[in-house]
Amino acid sequence: MSHTDQSRQAPVLHLEDVTRVHGQGAAEVQALRGVDLKVHPGEFVAVMGPSGSGKSTLLTLAGGLDTPTTGQVLVEGVALGTLSRKKLAQVRRRSIGYVFQDYNLIPALTAAENISLPRELDGLSARAARREALAALEELGIPELADRFPDDMSGGQQQRVAIARALIGERRLVLADEPTGALDSTTGEAVLAVLRARCDAGAAAMMVTHEARHAAWADRVVFLRDGRMVDESVSQDAASLLVSAAANSRKVDE
Repeated sequence: MSHTDQSRQAPVLHLEDVTRVHGQGAAEVQALRGVDLKVHPGEFVAVMGPSGSGKSTLLTLAGGLDTPTTGQVLVEGVALGTLSRKKLAQVRRRSIGYVFQDYNLIPALTAAENISLPRELDGLSARAARREALAALEELGIPELADRFPDDMSGGQQQRVAIARALIGERRLVLADEPTGALDSTTGEAVLAVLRARCDAGAAAMMVTHEARHAAWADRVVFLRDGRMVDESVSQDAASLLVSAAANSRKVDE
C-alpha cells in the first residue's frame, strides 16, 4: 500500500499535540513538546534521535503506559486518557503489542506461557492461547523455546520471545523499543522482516531505533530532538537514511 493510500485511512495511532513534562520547578524536564503524529494501518514508522530526545517517552505514551501532560493519545479512535484502568488494560491487551528494551518476561513462566498470558487474561482458553503462542514462536523461528524458562535463554532468545508476545492475537498496533538491540545482525533482520510482514498485513508499527539500516525497513522515519519532531522523511533506502540521520545528528551537535 502506498503512503498516500495509507494516509487516507483513519490512523491506528494518533498523538495529538502531545507534551510530557517530568518533575517541577528547577527539576522540570520537557520530555516531549507538542508532538503531532499519526500512524496508519499498514504503516511502519521508525523513530530516531539522539539519547534524551524523547523517543522512549513517545512509545510509553503511545502504549498507554504513561499519560501526556497536555494533548491526547488515540488508539483506533479511542482517547486513552478517557478510559478507566480496567478499560485501558483491555485496550493494551487486545490492540497494542509492546516490545520493551528489557524484555519484561515473567521468570516463573515458560516462553509459551509468557506469550499466551495476555490472551488468557482476555478470556481465551488455555489450549487456544497456547496454540496462538506456538504459532507466534514459529513465526519468529524459535519453536524449540516453547517450554523453556527465561533464565535458560540467551538475551537474544528472550528478546525474540518478547517480540512473539507482542505479536500474538490481532494486535493492531505494535510498539518496539530497540527490538534488535540484543540480536545478531542476521536474527535482527529476520525480526524486522516479521514486523514488516505484520504491517503489510494491515497492522501499524512504531519502532525506536538508532540504526539507519534498521530504519530502512520502515515506510517513514520521524526524527526527534529535545522532545520535538524536527524532521520526517519517507524511507527510500538505507543509504539515504544514513545521510538524513547524519544531517540530523549534525544539527544536534550545532
